[in-house]
Amino acid sequence: MTKTIAATSLAPLYLAGFTTAFGAHGVASVLGAETDDIGMTLLGLGVVLALYDMAEVLLKPLFGVLADRIGPKPVIVGGLAAFAIASLCALVSPAPLALALARLGQGAAASAFSPASSAAVARLAGKERLGRYFGRYGAWKSLGYAAGPLIGVALATAWNIQTVYIALAVLASGAAAWVLIALPAVPPVPRTRYTVADLVRQTVERGFLVPTLLLATTTAVLGVAVGFLPLLATRLGLHPLVGAAAVALLALASTALQPFVGRLRDTGRISARTGGLAGLALAAASLALLALLPHAVTLFVAALAVGAMTGTVTPLAFAHLADSTPDDRMGRTMGNAELGRELGDAGGPLLVGAIATAATLPVALGTLAGISLAVGAVGWGALAPPAPPSDG
Repeated sequence: MTKTIAATSLAPLYLAGFTTAFGAHGVASVLGAETDDIGMTLLGLGVVLALYDMAEVLLKPLFGVLADRIGPKPVIVGGLAAFAIASLCALVSPAPLALALARLGQGAAASAFSPASSAAVARLAGKERLGRYFGRYGAWKSLGYAAGPLIGVALATAWNIQTVYIALAVLASGAAAWVLIALPAVPPVPRTRYTVADLVRQTVERGFLVPTLLLATTTAVLGVAVGFLPLLATRLGLHPLVGAAAVALLALASTALQPFVGRLRDTGRISARTGGLAGLALAAASLALLALLPHAVTLFVAALAVGAMTGTVTPLAFAHLADSTPDDRMGRTMGNAELGRELGDAGGPLLVGAIATAATLPVALGTLAGISLAVGAVGWGALAPPAPPSDG
């Protein structure tokens, strides 16, 4: 019965994952392309883009706890409905203030349904199929990251920027209705009372901290790749579409690989320990290659490698988290893990930008490569199975 439920009823969650990815990157691309036309300054653009991530950093852990208390389904439905309403705020006016309010509302709403969706995947998939279903969920999010900018820019070019927000409102409304109808109820589990000391211990225990560190490092490298691959393409004298194509290749590689890696994890052929080290070592090598040999070919090699890293580490780390977390705090764990990812997504580009300003971009990329390799090594050591007790 669990297999039937998971196979037939998790699809609405994949659409929810696609929606938040489309909302994050699709709108960002459109705002960047339309900045001059809507009278927004570069500083204003930066602030508006950051509002989505700021809301997620602040609210994801809170909504994760709420999903534990009332069950993830109502949090997902409510978050998607709020996302649709926030998107419609942009219809009031294409002025920067209205777009900023819509962006903030979308980020707050995504903070609700994103960790709750991860918790629902964990609860419904069953321990023996965590990898494949987190792989599918992550693949649809990656598809949203890849297709969102293309769809968003196409809609804004054919009609106007408000059309993008209408499309997001329709998409979120459809996802909310589908979740309400098709997703099985996931009742809250009676909660164990935790002291402050318990909460601190749970946060620093290796079953949570190490996979979250792997996720944060993955998104740090991903954020740098998405932001700096187009910059490198321009500096190499290539057409701007070359950088966009490299980012699209990255996202497509991640989309294709995640379900496959998830299945390998469920059959015991790969783990968060081995996959984390392999993925981050691959990312480190690609960053070092870009730093030492910037070229059109190495640009696409690095994009493919970072996509492979994302597609490998993400489902393995989330499945490990779900496997080592009791159901009564699954939402809180997923919310805190998502927080770690957001901090990595913001921190990676900030770190590389700061080092590149103080030194050079190759030095900055080399530094991130070293950090990635170090985190992979930490994961390899910390997630090793305990040694059997000696007979002596």
